[in-house]
Amino acid sequence: MEPKLIDAGPMTLAGLSFYGDPFRFHGGWEEENEIGRLWKRFMAVFSQRGHEIPHMVNPNVMYEVHVEHDETAQTGEYEVFAGIEVTRLEEMPVELVIKVLPPTRYAIFALHGAEIASDWNQMMADWLAQSGYQRAHRYGFQRYDERFQGVENMEESVLEAWVPVK
Repeated sequence: MEPKLIDAGPMTLAGLSFYGDPFRFHGGWEEENEIGRLWKRFMAVFSQRGHEIPHMVNPNVMYEVHVEHDETAQTGEYEVFAGIEVTRLEEMPVELVIKVLPPTRYAIFALHGAEIASDWNQMMADWLAQSGYQRAHRYGFQRYDERFQGVENMEESVLEAWVPVK
């Protein structure tokens, strides 16, 4: 799988976070794991208070950012953020947290159907090992737009996995 390379950023995101092992009680692409629960929380806030979130870039494009911390390798715990891109921070609902992603080059992998539920982290690691690139930061994210049809319709879905590289 060959990614598209682009230079982008910075990106300012507003949303909600979870820290821990998101698969401790439920695995994979299930709505009952902590990532699924985070998305349910975010979508509830977004549907009730979205009109109070000014300066959205595109309300139909959402992001899931995975941030590794110093202890991630030992504990398996990391931060998961679900949110939307905004251009400014004024007048944000207090429930939301902010992530500012630095300007960087990204390798963008378009994942189709069954690829979404496969071990695409391994596919990306394999690509990094043979590409001459390395990870530029300790995060990566998925970008969900109108091509993503939901967990129940993965076969018809497309999502983008963005990996910061140098």
